Amino acid sequence: MIKGWVKIYSSFDFFKSEIVRQVLIDHEIEAVILDKQGFPYKLGDVEVYIHEANFQKAIEIIISNEL
Repeated sequence: MIKGWVKIYSSFDFFKSEIVRQVLIDHEIEAVILDKQGFPYKLGDVEVYIHEANFQKAIEIIISNEL
């Protein structure tokens, strides 16, 4: 991943990771998904990354929304 980005969330479920990403974007935190699941069996994680400067705010949002 590009320098300055940190992993904030990881799940085997793509949709859970997408919900986390969308909630962060709704709170004006830039977030991207890195899909590490292999095809065709969908083994592996789907990770959400944010800028490290937004880490504390993102953690608070994830906890307050029970994600």
